[in-house]
Amino acid sequence: MLKYLIVGSGYRAEYFGRVAKSYPALFRAMFLCRSEEKKALMTARTGIPASTDEKECLAFRPDFAVIAVDRGHMAQTVAEWVGKGLPVVAETPLGETEDQLCRLWELGQRGAKIVSCEQYPRQPLLFAGLRAVSEGLIGEPSSLYISLLHDYHAAGLIRRALRIPAGEAYTVLGMEQENTAAETDSRQGAILDGREAPVRRMTALVSFSSGKTAVYDFCPVQYRSYIRSRHLVVRGTRGEWSDCAVRYLDASNTPKTLFLLPDLAEEYRCLDTQALRDRRRNWQPDLAPDTVQDELAIASMLLDMDSYLQGGPSPYPLEDALSDAFFWILLREAAAQPLRPVSSRPMPWMVPAAAR
Repeated sequence: MLKYLIVGSGYRAEYFGRVAKSYPALFRAMFLCRSEEKKALMTARTGIPASTDEKECLAFRPDFAVIAVDRGHMAQTVAEWVGKGLPVVAETPLGETEDQLCRLWELGQRGAKIVSCEQYPRQPLLFAGLRAVSEGLIGEPSSLYISLLHDYHAAGLIRRALRIPAGEAYTVLGMEQENTAAETDSRQGAILDGREAPVRRMTALVSFSSGKTAVYDFCPVQYRSYIRSRHLVVRGTRGEWSDCAVRYLDASNTPKTLFLLPDLAEEYRCLDTQALRDRRRNWQPDLAPDTVQDELAIASMLLDMDSYLQGGPSPYPLEDALSDAFFWILLREAAAQPLRPVSSRPMPWMVPAAAR
């Protein structure tokens, strides 16, 4: 059984508490909170014990620490807990500046175990699509349109879907526009009064040195809305993955269609839930990763920490996590100077492994 300490008490921290509660045979967890009020709130919401005393939390003898603080304090907090001798699973992004990212890379090069909890490639529905691409169903992927996830989350999915290594150079042309949209949903539930609010939409064209391209197009309201959909299209030489369907040519060049259902790799069958099984019964055209899939993806990463702590591969390699955050930095630079090219700069983690 894996034991982990959750440093933080916000919305994302609750996910890790719920995972421990959902799989008591696999995980035990404890929250480290800043106040008695937060401590009581986390336990009430998740059923997981909490403390404001760091010594008490260390006496829990966690196998690793989950860092779920705001992104402004993420890099510093990760470094602090690495300094205490614990492996770390950190919420995204790992840092906000190039200096912070380079510092974390240095810690990793000195042996620190730092994993970014980038769960989206593991979400069952997205996993099914990525598996179809990796198996060559659509041939060699060449271009992508993503209006599904923001910033660093999108970066990780772009690389995996286009099969691009973390070190490949690229150029970004971007722009940001402000519009107005009706609010219909929120973390607290549906919004029914028709209120409208300003929203910012970022669009960018990403050109990789290999010639592959990605169009990024996203507005935060898409995460929770009944009137704004989310989309992903990956085009290859012999087909395309479009939202919840893969259209391709089989070995005899006959056109086929594969309808994607949320799936789990064999090694994660122990995490399957009734909610996910219910979703698998009925195909839906909408690509809508939800909380159920989010928690399953997070649980699979935490499960893989067991192997990682014993010398196995990282659940999410540090160079990938740093590349995700670096993409976000460049995306902001591109938005600040509309339609002027911003090129990626050589970073220490982008050196090919063979040359390290």
